[in-house]
This record gives sequence, structure tokens and C-alpha cells, in this order.
Amino acid sequence: MDLLARIDHWGTVAPDRPAHISEGRTLTYGELRAQSDALASWLSEKLGDNRAPIAVIGHKENEMLVAFLGAVKSGRPYVPIDLSIPPQRAERIVQNAGAALTLTPAAVREALAAPRATAKPKPVTGEDPYYIIFTSGSTGEPKGVVITLNCLTTFVIWTLGEQKFPELDETFLNQAPFSFDLSVMDLYSSLASGGTLFSITKEAIANPKVLYQAFTNSSITTWVSTPSFAQMCLVEKTFGPAMLPQIRRFWFCGETLANETAAQLLDRFPDAEVWNTYGPTEATVATTSMRVDRKVIAEHAPLPVGYEMPGTRIVIMDEKRASVPEGERGEIVIIGPNVSPGYLGRADLTEKAFFATDGTRAYRTGDWGRMRGGLVFFEGRMDGQIKLHGYRIEIGDIESHLRNLPQISDAVVLVVEKNGKPDSLAGFVVLRERGAGSDFEISLQFKKQLAERLPAYMVPRKFWFLEAFPMTANGKADRRKLAELLK
Repeated sequence: MDLLARIDHWGTVAPDRPAHISEGRTLTYGELRAQSDALASWLSEKLGDNRAPIAVIGHKENEMLVAFLGAVKSGRPYVPIDLSIPPQRAERIVQNAGAALTLTPAAVREALAAPRATAKPKPVTGEDPYYIIFTSGSTGEPKGVVITLNCLTTFVIWTLGEQKFPELDETFLNQAPFSFDLSVMDLYSSLASGGTLFSITKEAIANPKVLYQAFTNSSITTWVSTPSFAQMCLVEKTFGPAMLPQIRRFWFCGETLANETAAQLLDRFPDAEVWNTYGPTEATVATTSMRVDRKVIAEHAPLPVGYEMPGTRIVIMDEKRASVPEGERGEIVIIGPNVSPGYLGRADLTEKAFFATDGTRAYRTGDWGRMRGGLVFFEGRMDGQIKLHGYRIEIGDIESHLRNLPQISDAVVLVVEKNGKPDSLAGFVVLRERGAGSDFEISLQFKKQLAERLPAYMVPRKFWFLEAFPMTANGKADRRKLAELLK
């Protein structure tokens, strides 16, 4: 597949079809093709032989898509930076990327209004970097994950083949900011199938009335988000087929999908499918996938994250990079053409996480997992361990058990510190329904249920009951804000 040619194709055969809708503004495929071509020529003329990345700073504006495609059509990768990222951190990302230029929506409009450039751009090809997404580093310094055109094409071919999106007939929800790689799932699945990308802004997400009205007006057929965002929406009683009458599938990545969330969605939307996926940024969004139906929910708790994508292998390894037997836990290692070549300008970090096997790139995810019957099970971060009163505890283990309790829709567990040291555990939960009893009585019930499944030192000392979790700009539970409740 020639991905850029495929996207441009819709600008020829369906120039008036909306490619992107955001805050009432529509960008058609004809406009996307013409404007990205013009921007590519402008960049080529302005930058000459300088093929350094293009930083693109904005939110959900139409010009973001023009900038992305304009950059790669000019032979340069783009670095998406959302406005929710603090300015100081955004500046570090631009510096670390060695960006040749920074584009904002206003700068894109100015470039398009300038006299037409005559330079003939040469687009990215094959193993050229296509985009660079910066993620958190353990030292606090953001690290740039390089994704090539081949990586992205591999991912898109898989999604189109598995989901069988009808051409020119899908509307994808874009919930995640473009600086979060979950957005790649909806953005390029939409552009490659001639779909319409329907973006909701951070302002809409913060205003439920505006958010649900946007859904009603959206004609969304494919929902793409984190599970936390869907769980937040499920709190709204009217969130159902009347609000999303054309919905066909819920497509999740970026977080653990709880059994309860999947079950509630199947109850609310009986004609829609629910899909679970898993994958790190370093392996181009997602690597495993499966449809979650009632049979899967009944048979597995927690849910598996699916089967590996064709052409890519998942291997569960021990600390010596030896495969562990079926059913045993180890580190999830991804081997295949969707694996990134590494971190931008960080050979030290690349060497620690990436290696080659039989000439194919491989990535050590740092995630615990196991395989059973071809299914991959994700079991939390390997570095998500704490030591409490001498015991090593994995926070994800406790959260998984909480989410499996029938009364709980979602759960987060945090460490409570005293005098700078871990002292106890606190559980934050969203209840499916508020039953009879005080907070104290419900807490005792949860402690008793957990004590039947976990050792006493893994049972939270205190529970907090919330209607919904605060969320980060990426649509994940905001653990930092939850931690403020402990102070």
C-alpha cells in the first residue's frame, strides 16, 4: 500500500467528502489534498535539503492534518505537540526533536496564503521516519519514539483488513490528542478508508452538556478512545443508541478494558461490537486485538488483549530473553515490522529496549504478560511495583481484582506515604450503582471481598467513592489529581 497515494485518492474521487470535522469546521478531502500539497512545496522551498522534523503545535484544528501530511509529503517527519502539554515541556520536545520548523494552525494558514511555491517535494518512503511521538521518560526528560512509514503502513493494512471498514462510509471518533498515539488509530484508519474524523476538543470533554450534544450531532460509526473515557460516558444515563444511532463498534486501546465496561457497552448498545487491543507507542499503536463478546466476558477475568497481528510475533520472555512455557508470566516482547527503529537521538535507551532477532526488530515492552491458547494477557507494568512493609506489590494486580468486583465499574489504587515512605494503600472506585449502606459499610464489604482473593497487605486501607475519575488530556485516569485527595 502507498499510504499517501491512498489518502490523496479520496481527494480525487470524493473531493467534497469531509475528511475532518472539529468545532463546526469541516475540511474536505479535496481541500486536504490541495493544502497539504501546497504546504509540502512551501516547506521544500523554505528548508531545502534540511530534512529535520517539523514540530506541529495545536489541538484538534483542521490545519493539524494539513501540517502532518504536508510535512511527510515534503520528506520530513512530524512531531505532534498538543496545547495541553505545558509550554516548558513542549519547548524541550521541540529542542530534543531538533525541529527544523514549528508549525501552528495560524502558521499553516499564513504559509498557504503566501505566493505559491514551485519546489517539487520528495515524500517520505519506506524506512524514513513518518512521525515522532514523545513519551514520558523515567528521568523526566521526554523521549521521542520514531515511527517509520513502513511501521505505519503495516499497522494500517492490519486495521483495514481486520475491521473491514467500508470505503467512504465511516465516521471515526477522535478523542485522544494527536500527541498521544491512540489518535493514530482513528486518524489513519479514517484517512485510509475515506472516512470522516470527528474530533472532540478538551473543552467539550470538560463540559458534559456540550460533549453529549456533539455526540448526538456526530453520526459516529466507530468509537475510538481509552476505556476510561467510555466509562465516564456510561455514567450518563442517556448515553445509548438514541445518542449514537449509527454506532457499529467500540475500539479501545491505551488502557486495560475492564469486564464491567465491556458488559455495560454491550447492554447499552446491543447492535455494536466491542474490540480490545494492546500495544505500546514503540510498536505503532497496537499489536494485538480481539472482539469482546459476552462469551469472552464470561470466560475471562481480566479480559485478554487479543491475538497478535499477522506478520508480528508476541513472545513472553524471562530476564535472559528466553521464552517461557505456555501460561507462565514474563515480559511481553514484540517482534515484527511494526516495531520502531528506536528513540530519536538516544542510542543508550534504544539499546536497552530494542534488539534484532532473525533480522527483525524486537521491542522489550516492560509489561508483564502471558499467553494462553494463542491469546495474550496483559498483567501490568514491570516497573509498577512498590515495596510496602517489606512486601513487593504490583498496583495493577490490586486494580484488576477491584474491577472484577460486580459493584465496581472502575478502580485506581495509589500509595499513601507517611514521612516520605509508603505507608498504606488507597482505593479510588467508581460504583456501578450506589447501593444501600454508608461509605464505611461499603468499604468493609470491598475489603472482605478482596481478602478472599488477595493477601491482607494488598487490601487498601481506605476507599474513596467518585462518580467519575478526573482524566488526563490523553483520556486516562489522572492519578496525580487523585493523589491530591490524599493530602
